[in-house]
Order: sequence, then C-alpha cells, then structure tokens
Amino acid sequence: MAKDNDQKGKDALIGVIDAGTRTVKFCVFQPGHTKEIAEHTVDIATHTPQEGWSEQDPKEILSAVRKCIENVVNQLGDDAKNIITIGITNQRETTILWDKTTGEPLYNAIVWHDIRTDSTVDIILAKVPDNNTNYFKNICGLPISPYFSAFKIKWLMHFVPQVKKAIKAEKCLFGTVDTWILWNLTGGHKGGKHYTDVTNASRTFLMNIELLTWDPLLLHFFKIPPNILPKIKSSSEIYGKISPGLPLENVPISGFYE
Repeated sequence: MAKDNDQKGKDALIGVIDAGTRTVKFCVFQPGHTKEIAEHTVDIATHTPQEGWSEQDPKEILSAVRKCIENVVNQLGDDAKNIITIGITNQRETTILWDKTTGEPLYNAIVWHDIRTDSTVDIILAKVPDNNTNYFKNICGLPISPYFSAFKIKWLMHFVPQVKKAIKAEKCLFGTVDTWILWNLTGGHKGGKHYTDVTNASRTFLMNIELLTWDPLLLHFFKIPPNILPKIKSSSEIYGKISPGLPLENVPISGFYE
C-alpha cells in the first residue's frame, strides 16, 4: 500500500479551471512544474445590449468549463485518474444571481467592466459626506466605483423583476464566477456548495477586510440580504468534490484565486 501511495504521489496531477473574460480554459500540471501536461480552451461570447453594458451567459460559462474538462480528460486517457485536486481562477467582480431551487440564472452575468451602474454610483455618492469616493475604504478597502459586485447586485435588485421575486421568496443566490462554477460542479440545486474565497469576496465591496466576513453596515447600506451571499472561505482548502456523473467525479476542488 505504501508503494502504491508513493507511486500515486509521483504521478499526481493538478487541474486548473481558468474562467477569464474572453475564454474558459482547463489545464493540468505536475506539482512543482509550470509546463502544462494538457489543456483545452473555449471562447465565450460577450453581449452589449446597450452602450457601456457587458453581459455573458452564465450557462455558456458553465458549459465551457465542462467541455474543457471533458476534452482534457480525453487527452489524458488513463492518466486522468491521477488528477488529485482542482483549483479555480476567474475574472473578477463579474456578478451572477440565480434561483437556488432550479439552478437557472435570473439574469445574464454582468461583467466586471460593465458601467451601467454609473448612475447608482452617483446616487450613493450623494448620500456620503463630501461625495467622498473613499468613504467606505477603511471597511472594504475599495473606492466607490461601478466595477464592484455590490453595485451590480443593487442594479439587478432594482431593475430585474425575476430577481425581486426570487429574493422575496428567499430563492436567490449570488456569486462571482468562482462561486457559480463551484456550486454547479458540486451538485447545483441538489446540494451544491455555495462558497467563495477571500480574494473574490474582497472585490464585491461587501467584505470587511479586517474581519474577512460580510460587513453588516455595507449590507444594510446597499439593502442586500445576507442570505443570498456565499460563505467566505480561505483561498486554499477543500470546498467540495465534483458530483458523481461528471468528468473527474469525486475530485476535490481546493483552491480559489481571483
């Protein structure tokens, strides 16, 4: 048994899901090495329904993740069984809301560089002393800006009826791209893990950077219900395992980085 474990350690591989703004990629490395053993990349579309708006289909992102994993598993053949863990790295601030009972997105993902919330920012600045963009910086470490997820959530809550309805029914979940992928790969509406890590949470404008928890003052200010938010975890721990029936089933997902 010891020899088997030693051999498995020598053959061990690490998988990485890289969900970027333009592409999704899955690649595999040997521990301690930077050369990819195998990889596959899929382009994802960005939609601009109005000037300054930028949206992506959350289901397309998820489909791309699955296609990339399937392709790499096929490339590796029997060696795919040596993948011992998977990490996720992703585009930042991009905001997704979905129905936790069905797994269906309530709206397209609002991409990080979308500026539809400029008017929301103006309203918020009018409420803080001297229109100070750094008014909350001592709490969340960020300036008031349309980039961050809190402003996108606020827009969705105000303008999308399906979001209002799901929040009222306590069926709505929020996540950045890491959380959306994790929740779906670990079971979705049948027990998927609703987690994020501190690096992604730090870009929402809702995390207290001293306590590494969702900040009650900011949640109250934005009127965002805490029950839609994922649990904040460290950037290196086991968050869950890939669900049975999917490629690489039971392989743990154990690293996040925005």
